[in-house]
Amino acid sequence: MWPGPNGEGLSRLHIVRACEDSLRRLQTDRIDLYQLHRPPMQFPQDETLRAFDDLVRAGKVLYIGCSTHPAWMVMEALATSERLGLNRYISEQPPYNLLDRRIENELVPLAQKYGMALIPWSPLAGGVLANRYPPGSAIPDDSRAARNDLFRERVSMRGREVAAEVARLAQERGMTGAQLALLWCKDQPGITAPIFGPKTMAHMDEFLPVLEMELADADRPLFDALVHPGNAVADFHNSNEWMKARVPA
Repeated sequence: MWPGPNGEGLSRLHIVRACEDSLRRLQTDRIDLYQLHRPPMQFPQDETLRAFDDLVRAGKVLYIGCSTHPAWMVMEALATSERLGLNRYISEQPPYNLLDRRIENELVPLAQKYGMALIPWSPLAGGVLANRYPPGSAIPDDSRAARNDLFRERVSMRGREVAAEVARLAQERGMTGAQLALLWCKDQPGITAPIFGPKTMAHMDEFLPVLEMELADADRPLFDALVHPGNAVADFHNSNEWMKARVPA
């Protein structure tokens, strides 16, 4: 980012310059997947998509995607790319976990129909589903929720109760709550691969075995009973200007 009207957002100048800056910092000649995160609404999609298309055709970017976009905007982008003969988004990176399942209403069916990858962020709900915030306990001083109001809003009372139940189910299956929550996300219809950010190597060792696991079909109704499909008990869209609905804490 830099001062001026083109120093941020999705203008052509900012997209191209940000790509070139990334290539220089990474000391490489191409970016495998270049994604837009949380779109500002004031930029026309055709300007953004033409800039991306030029980067792909120049060989600086292999594939393009978006992140935390509303379903209607993803559909508009796909239609615009088809109409103008441009390279299209191949991925969307939304917030998704057991506590916030709202993307199941529109985004997941859209991605399945049009062959888009879904690579969700926060599959452990910012640590809530790892039972970082047990019901009735104080928010730990060293947690993100203690340091940031945005994260604090995502630690809902019902979300903490659901996390405790996930931990109980996990214990019955010889797993940790974090493993079971990650497994649920990984094996949901339409999900390509969840993104997790281990804080320690111990976390990495805990999560990697989930890649080889499969969620039992008999367990799916147990999760649906905790949080109904398409619903939310915690708000992981609270940083999106396009999402007007809010989930009570």
